[in-house]
Amino acid sequence: MAFVPKTQPYSGRINAVTLGTGDKAVVIGGQNVLPFYTFDAAIENAPKIGIEISDTANEWDVPGLRAFYEGCTTMVDYAKKAETMEGADFLCLHFESADPNGANRSVADCVADAKAVAEAVSMPIVIMGCKNIEKDGELFSKIAEALQGKNILVLSARSEDYKTVGASCALAYGQKVGAETADDINLAKQLNIMLKGLTVPAESIVMNIGTAAVGYGYEYVASTLDRVRAAALAQSDADLQMPIMAPVSTDTWSVKESTASEEDEPTWGSREERGIDMEVATAAANLTGGADAVIMRHPAAVATIKKFITELM
Repeated sequence: MAFVPKTQPYSGRINAVTLGTGDKAVVIGGQNVLPFYTFDAAIENAPKIGIEISDTANEWDVPGLRAFYEGCTTMVDYAKKAETMEGADFLCLHFESADPNGANRSVADCVADAKAVAEAVSMPIVIMGCKNIEKDGELFSKIAEALQGKNILVLSARSEDYKTVGASCALAYGQKVGAETADDINLAKQLNIMLKGLTVPAESIVMNIGTAAVGYGYEYVASTLDRVRAAALAQSDADLQMPIMAPVSTDTWSVKESTASEEDEPTWGSREERGIDMEVATAAANLTGGADAVIMRHPAAVATIKKFITELM
């Protein structure tokens, strides 16, 4: 008697969200099985990889990054080069220098960069701010207006500014919105409900439930990913069926393993290899936990995760 494996596709399904336009548009989500469980049901949309392009990228001192982006001076230069990176699916423009407690770069200058990049590239665009609620609210609104029709994703709307970001980005200009919370299923669900209460369509919401570098409280991330995905699929919870995007690079390249010099930690080996390892391990953990997309930085890490995704699909 032939063995017939028992499959377990769920009644619940993750929303399919399209980013970008034209031939390079990508779809994240859409599956009704656990991550990489292709033996239970087909997964139409493989997880996607975004490439972080910071407006402080000229300060990156990692040899592999400097070599890859050699000759690049503007965000447009970096974006056009990032499009050629093996494994890249979309671009993430990170406006770190807009922080009022840092360089306090003007919104107008950031918008000009975003417009220039959008005109120069064909990949979908994700926007990250500086984590200052007031500045990000203005920045996101202005970029959403300037890039109307590009179908971008703005990361992120938080409980403090979801009305401003949701109304200006999604409702006024038809962009996608990232709902950002900190490793708590109840907060994630509540924020999605509040965004939908503004009449933001569920198919325009992507979750950023919080992440961390592996070894830095990642167990909270893992448990939240598991609970969110289980509720979405097994319980058909429509308020948690939004796809998940994990901004991996900002966490992994800021921890000690990635920043401590070889002189300070001679037994740890190459600083660059440590950073790559942290980025790969964290991205892999997010993807196997339920993330539908990760944002990364180093070409070697991106190529490794692309191979990881391909071989598991």
